[in-house]
Amino acid sequence: MAKTQTSFVCQTCGYHSPQWLGRCPECQTWNSLVETLDEQAPTSSGLRSPGSSKPQSLNSLSKSRLQRLSSGIGELDRVLGGGIVPGSVVLLSGDPGIGKSTLLLQLGANIGGLYVAGEESVEQIKLRADRLGLKAPGLQVLVETDVDAAISAVTTLLPKLVIADSIQTLATSDLTSSAGSVGQIRESAARLIRAAKQTQVPIFLIGHVTKEGSIAGPKVLEHLVDTVLYLEGDEQHLFRILRATKNRFGPTDEIGVFEMSDQGMTEVKDPSAAFLAERIEAPGSVVVPTMEGSRPLLVEIQALTTGSSIGIPRRSALGVDYNRVQLLTAVLQKRAGIALQSQDIFVNVAGGIKITEPAIDLAICLAIASANLGRPLKPGLTAIGEVGLLGEIRQVRSLDKRLAEARKRGYKQFITPGKVASLRQAIALALAPRGEEV
Repeated sequence: MAKTQTSFVCQTCGYHSPQWLGRCPECQTWNSLVETLDEQAPTSSGLRSPGSSKPQSLNSLSKSRLQRLSSGIGELDRVLGGGIVPGSVVLLSGDPGIGKSTLLLQLGANIGGLYVAGEESVEQIKLRADRLGLKAPGLQVLVETDVDAAISAVTTLLPKLVIADSIQTLATSDLTSSAGSVGQIRESAARLIRAAKQTQVPIFLIGHVTKEGSIAGPKVLEHLVDTVLYLEGDEQHLFRILRATKNRFGPTDEIGVFEMSDQGMTEVKDPSAAFLAERIEAPGSVVVPTMEGSRPLLVEIQALTTGSSIGIPRRSALGVDYNRVQLLTAVLQKRAGIALQSQDIFVNVAGGIKITEPAIDLAICLAIASANLGRPLKPGLTAIGEVGLLGEIRQVRSLDKRLAEARKRGYKQFITPGKVASLRQAIALALAPRGEEV
C-alpha cells in the first residue's frame, strides 16, 4: 500500500509546502506550518467509508436512541446536562494534578468500558484504582499510543464508554510528526470523533493545558468536540469546580463541585455549607448568593485594605475579575466618598471558586468598604446587586432563588436592587455602627 501523502499547511493563510518551513513564504508568519494529510489513509478500524450514510428525518428517530447514560456521578451529570449522550465526544482539561484522570477513572469504574492509557502502565492504573478503593469489574485497560489501534479496539469491543488519557499522547503513523504536535492532535481527535459518531460509543478525552492555561494543541480541537469541560482549583484548596465552556447537548453555565480526598473526587452535595464552613464574621467579609446555572450558591467575598508602602497602590484579585475590582474601587472613591487612593486592596473569593457574574459587584464594594472602615456587616445580612459607574444598584437575574438559598442558611436581612438605589445608601445600611460587636 502506498504511503499516505502529507504536506505542511500554514494555519494563517493556507499556504501548502511539501516540507516544513520555519516561516511561511506567503504571509511571513513564523512556526505556522502544520503537517496535514493530503489524502485519508485507509485504516483497519472497520469504520464505514464517508458517504455511506443516508439522510434521516428527525421526527422518525425514537426517543430510546436519544437516552442519556448516567455516569453515576451526580455533579458530572449536572454539568453534562443530565448524563452522557451516546456518540458524544467530551474534552476534559485542567492543570496537572487537579484530578482529571482520577475523575474519569471513577467514571470508568461506575460504567465500565475501555480506558486507553498513553501515559501509564496497567499496573500503575491498578495501583491508583486500589488507592481510591475502586473495583472497576467492567473496565478494561489498553496501553496504546497508536490512535488507529485504539479505534480498532473500540470497533471490535464496542464498549459502553472510552476514556483516552491523554489526547496529546495519541498519534498516527500516517503523519511523520511526533505525538503531541498540532497535526497529530488534530488528526487523532478527528479520527476518534468519527469513530464515536459511527459506533455511538461516547468518548472522553483528557487534554493537557499549557502554562498560559489554554488547552495544548490547536484551537480547532475545542471546535471539533461536542463538550469542553474544565476542572478548576488548586493544590491549596480541597474543592474542585467542574465547568463546561462548550456543550452541544446541555447548558454551559452549570458547575459541579467536588472535594479531593483519599477516596478520589467526592461530590459536594451542599456547596453553600461547604464554602461557608470556616467563615469568620469580621470586617472585610461579605456573603453573597451567586448563581451557577440553575444552582444558587452562597460564597464569601473577602477584602483587605492596607496603606501602600511603595507609593503606588497595589490591587490584587483572586476568584474575581481584576479589571472589575479596579472599576469598583474607582466607583467607591468617586460615588461613595471612600478614600482608597493610597490603599493596597486585596479581594478574594474564599474556597477557590471563580465568579464572573456582575451580581457580586455590591458584595465586593461592601467588603472593601468594610475592610477600609474597620466595621463589619450587620449580623445575618447579605447583599446582591450590580453596581454601575454612577454608583447605582442594578437588577440581577434569579433574585428569588438567591434569596431563598440565603434564607435557608439563616440570613434574614437583604440589601437588594430596589431596596437601595445607590452604593452610598447600601454602605450606610450594611455596615454595623463603629464599635458594635459581631
